[in-house]
Amino acid sequence: MECAACAVRIEKRLGKQTGVQSASVNYATGEALVEYDADEVRVDQLVAAVEQTGYGVRLEAADEEGVVHEQEARYRAIRRRTIAAAVLSLPVVVLSMAHGALDFPGMRWLLLALTTPVVVWAGAGFFDGAWRAFRHHAADMNTLVALGVGTAYGYSVLATVAPGLWAATGQRPEVYFEAAAVIVTLILLGRLLEERAKGKTGAAIRRLMDLQPDTARVVRDGHEVEVPVADVSVGEMVVVRPGERVPLDGTVIDGASAVDESMLTGEPLPVEKGLGDAVTGATVNRTGAFTLRVSRTGAGTTLAQIVRLVREAQGRKAPIQRLADIVAGVFVPTVLLIAIATFVVWFDFGPEPRLAYALLTFVSVLIIACPCALGLATPTAIVVATGKAAEHGILLKGGDAIERVREVEVVLLDKTGTLTEGTPRLTDAAPVGGWDEASLLALAAAAEMRSEHPIGEAIVAEAEARGLALPPLEAFQSQTGLGVEATVAGRTVLIGNRDFLDEHGIEQDVLDSIAIDLAQAGKTVVRVAVDGKAAGVLAVADTVRASSKAAVQALRNLGLEVVMVTGDGEASAQAVAEAVGIERVEANVRPAQKAEVVRRYQREGRVVAMVGDGINDAPALAAADVGVAMGAGTDIAIEASDVTLMRDSLAVVAEAFRLSNRTLRTIKQNLFFAFVYNVLGIPIAAGLLYPFFGMLLSPVIASAAMALSSVSVVTNSLRLRGFNLGETA
Repeated sequence: MECAACAVRIEKRLGKQTGVQSASVNYATGEALVEYDADEVRVDQLVAAVEQTGYGVRLEAADEEGVVHEQEARYRAIRRRTIAAAVLSLPVVVLSMAHGALDFPGMRWLLLALTTPVVVWAGAGFFDGAWRAFRHHAADMNTLVALGVGTAYGYSVLATVAPGLWAATGQRPEVYFEAAAVIVTLILLGRLLEERAKGKTGAAIRRLMDLQPDTARVVRDGHEVEVPVADVSVGEMVVVRPGERVPLDGTVIDGASAVDESMLTGEPLPVEKGLGDAVTGATVNRTGAFTLRVSRTGAGTTLAQIVRLVREAQGRKAPIQRLADIVAGVFVPTVLLIAIATFVVWFDFGPEPRLAYALLTFVSVLIIACPCALGLATPTAIVVATGKAAEHGILLKGGDAIERVREVEVVLLDKTGTLTEGTPRLTDAAPVGGWDEASLLALAAAAEMRSEHPIGEAIVAEAEARGLALPPLEAFQSQTGLGVEATVAGRTVLIGNRDFLDEHGIEQDVLDSIAIDLAQAGKTVVRVAVDGKAAGVLAVADTVRASSKAAVQALRNLGLEVVMVTGDGEASAQAVAEAVGIERVEANVRPAQKAEVVRRYQREGRVVAMVGDGINDAPALAAADVGVAMGAGTDIAIEASDVTLMRDSLAVVAEAFRLSNRTLRTIKQNLFFAFVYNVLGIPIAAGLLYPFFGMLLSPVIASAAMALSSVSVVTNSLRLRGFNLGETA
C-alpha cells in the first residue's frame, strides 16, 4: 500500500464479505486486522477479496525476522532508485534553470536522454501502481503522481520530437523535463524518509521479539544439550546460567537467583526467584544458576502474548480516524476533478501562453495533493505509543481504548490486589499476661502449621520471616469459622475469635480493648490463649501497597474522581481509603455487584474506568468504558480489559492515562496538519494567488511539499518515543 486511499479500499472490500464483523487496515504497518465468523467465511476467501483489489497478501507470519528483512529490502530498493534519480536529475535542473545561458544544439535531446531513465525506471512504481488501480476501477496516490509526471514528460517529449506541431503558433514550445525528473526524485525521497520513519514506529515490537534467546540449554538423558528454542517442549528441564536470558516460561525446580524482569514489566529492581517460583521467558538471570521446568512454549509464552496484544492494538483504529478515512476514500477522485477544472479554466481564461499555464497548474494540483498524511496521522501515533507503553509494562489495546481514556471522569479502584497487596500479613502482635511478642508468635505459628486458612498462613509466614524457632506441634484440631486448638510442646494453644475462647472458658477482659482498637483500624483480629489463660491478640490485614497513595494522588491531579469498590465492611474499607487518600467508598459490594456499580455511575452520565485484577473483576472491567487490569491478575481479567499493567503497581495507571492523553493530542495535531496542508496547498497549486500577487506554484515546489507532508506527520508521531513515563521508566 502506498497511500491512505489504498487502505480504505481494502478495508471496504473486506468489510463487505459475508461473516466479517469488522476489518481494520493499518496503512502505517501494512497490516489488516479482521474479525470474522469462521462458519461463514474462510481465510482464503478473505485473501481473494484483497487480491481482487490489486494487492498481494501474506498471512501473518511467525517469522518476524522475515518481515523485517522484507521492509529493509523495500527500503534499499527505494534508496537505489532515489539516488539514481537524483544523480540524473541534477544536470537536467542545471541546464533547464540556466535560462538559455547554457543552450546548445541538441540540448533538449540530452534532457530527454537524462530524464527518460528517471521517469521510466526510477518512477516505474508510480505507473505500475496507477495501472493496477485502473484495472480494478480505482484511483490512488500513484494515479495522481503518474498523471502529473506523465503529462509533464509526455508534453516535453512531443515538443522535442515533433516541434513542428506548434509551427502555427509561431512560438517554440516549452519543455518541462526538469519538472518531471525532480517530481519523481522528490517523491521518491519522501517515500524513502517515510519508509525509514515508519520502520522506527514498529521498532518496539522488533525489540520485544529480539528479547527471546535463539537457543536453550536443555537437560536430555542426563546431559545438557543446546537446542533451538523452537525445539523445546513443555515439561522439559532447561538450565539458565548467570547473565543469560531465560529462554521460555517455566517454574524453578532447582537453584535460585535474582531475575531482571524490567524488559517486560518496567520494574527496575531484580526479583528473587527460588524453588517453585514462576519465571518468564526473555527476562535476564542476574546472579545464581537455576533449572526450570518449561510450562509454555511458542505462541503461549508471555512474550508472544504481549507481542500479539501489541500488534492487535496497533491494528485497531481510533474513532477519530473515521473522518480521515472518509476523506481519503473520496480524495483522489476529488483531486482529479479539481485538476481537470483547473486545466480548463487556465486554458480558456488564462493569459498567454495559456497551454503552458494550464499544464503547470494541472500538474501542480495533482502533485501537491497528499492523502498519505491523512492516512498516517492516526496509525503512526498509535503504533509508537503502544510500542513505547509495552516497553514499560503497559499494554494499550488500540486506538479506541486510547481515545476513551481521554474521556474518563471516574476511576473505580478494586481494593484487594489493587490498592492492597492482595495477601494477608500479620501486622500486630500484642502479648498480655507476661508473654513477650516472639514467644507468643512462635507458639501461635506452631499451632497454625497445619492450617490452610489465610490468617493461619499469614501468622506462619511472619514467624518464618523473623527466623523464629517453632516448638513441635503434637496435636491439631480446626473448627471452621471459630478457630484452632492445638498442643504445642505440651502446652494447649487456642487461636480464634471471642466466641471460640468463650466456649473454652477463657477470661478475655484484658484482650477486649486491644481487639476493638485493632478492628476499628480495619484489621482482622484473632485472640490467643495458652493453658487456659489469655496470652495476647494477633492482627492480620491485607497491607496497602507502598505506591497506592501516590498513585491515587496522581489520578486526582489528572482531574479524575477516584472511588474505592470493595466487598469488605465499612470500617475496614474506610481504613484503607483514609490510608491512600480516597474520599468516596463503595463498601459491602459483592463480586457480582461490581458491574452494577459501574453501570450506576454510567447512568449518571459519567465515563467510567475500572481497575481490578481478579476473575470477579472481569464483568466490571468489561462493563466499564475503560477497563484496566493489573498484570498479576487472571487471564480472564486481562482479556476483559482495555489496558493491562504488567506490574503490580497502581502508579502505572496514571502514567498509562497520561500517555493516552498525549497520544490523542498528537493524533489531533497530525490530522490538523494533514487537513490544513491539503486545504491550503491544493488551491494555491491551482493558482489562487495569481490574480493577487502574480504567483504560481512550481510543480517542483509542489512535489517537495507533498513529500515533506507525510514525513512531518510521521516525525511528529515519533516524538512520542521520548515521552517520559515517570515511575515506569
